[in-house]
Amino acid sequence: MTATDSPASGGSPVHHGFKPFDQKDPFPSYAQLRRDEPVMFDERVGYWVVSRYDDVRAVFADWETFSSENAQAPVRQRGAEAKKIMEEGGFTAYSGLSARVPPEHTRIRKVAQKAFTPRRYRQLEPSIRAHVGSQIEKMLARDEATGDFLRDLAYDVPTVTILTLIGADTSKVDQFKEWSDSRAAMTWGDLTEEEQIPHAHNLVAYWQECMRLVSEAHETNPDSLVGDMVRAQQAGDEISDHEIASVVYSMLFAGHETTTTLISNAMRVLLSHPDQWRQVVADPSKIGPAIDEVLRYSGSIVAWRRKALADATVGGVDIPKGAELLLVMGSANRDEERFAAGEEFDISRENARDHLSFGFGIHYCLGNMLAKLQAKIALEEIVRLMPHVRLQDGADIGFRENLSFRVPLEVPVTWKEAA
Repeated sequence: MTATDSPASGGSPVHHGFKPFDQKDPFPSYAQLRRDEPVMFDERVGYWVVSRYDDVRAVFADWETFSSENAQAPVRQRGAEAKKIMEEGGFTAYSGLSARVPPEHTRIRKVAQKAFTPRRYRQLEPSIRAHVGSQIEKMLARDEATGDFLRDLAYDVPTVTILTLIGADTSKVDQFKEWSDSRAAMTWGDLTEEEQIPHAHNLVAYWQECMRLVSEAHETNPDSLVGDMVRAQQAGDEISDHEIASVVYSMLFAGHETTTTLISNAMRVLLSHPDQWRQVVADPSKIGPAIDEVLRYSGSIVAWRRKALADATVGGVDIPKGAELLLVMGSANRDEERFAAGEEFDISRENARDHLSFGFGIHYCLGNMLAKLQAKIALEEIVRLMPHVRLQDGADIGFRENLSFRVPLEVPVTWKEAA
């Protein structure tokens, strides 16, 4: 197949059930894509949709041909009013790392990586565990014995963790969550021009806070990740204040939103498979492998973007220079050519760690260890304090509409004795 065979060239569009923004249950359409058209042009969004494991991995690996420069670009063009608000508010944020390309990416990542140290993780672990335990105790103290793991546990814990790591105000969880929601909506959502306006105001405030944190770090020399990057700059590492603020801008979103979703999905999926939840309760050493299987089976990020810098071939399909690609990791992670019985959830799966939920290649997620650490602690404390928890009867969990993030709206649970 060549680029001229795509529906964009005048044929009748066939999407194999794929709905770019619908995250309720995209997996049947992913399976159809892998089977029938693993590299498909989708004129509704203007992307070549890539759905098989080997093809997605190969594109991630070839950063020289497939640039990440579009990874943080708005899916829908910003309206005139939103642009005006952001320009007048001094919004000049750019990707911390995910949309940058070498040599700029290499230079900035080298500095940022120094701040993600085992020492910082060791410092954070006791407070994470205490926070998780406290949130669970609050749930257990309720008379009604029902709760929502997303709101009651997964919402706060990763946000407080990343704010602590960065050195931001941990009392402003709701504010940072609101800003993060706006960033997700403005970058990967499908908003009208009018719907963009309140989010544009939020992004201005969000960016101003990132710049303020860097400026403050120059004055106070804090023991924080921002402080580490400022000290690296002062010691001669090549990184500007604007670039440090851009890293903060990325972390104040990616550093907690995807972990909130990971913890929520871990409990949603495990409790949807009671036999495997019982295995984890009986043997907590299975928590680590279970988290990797959750990341494979139902990752926080289901699709990411790349741009072809030259004519190329992906999965036998000719991709023209300048084309944009949507790499569907949520499909690749269930590709039965890589994962036997890939549509099944199995915490004993030996190759679950081969998943692509953290990306692959030079842009592999810098915070992957911190995300998995927090999910592990959350599951350990849930197993210890409320092993008999289960999904509420009849739970029908919805998901936000989004191109890239598969975020449950709730995880309703109960610890009442079953009837």
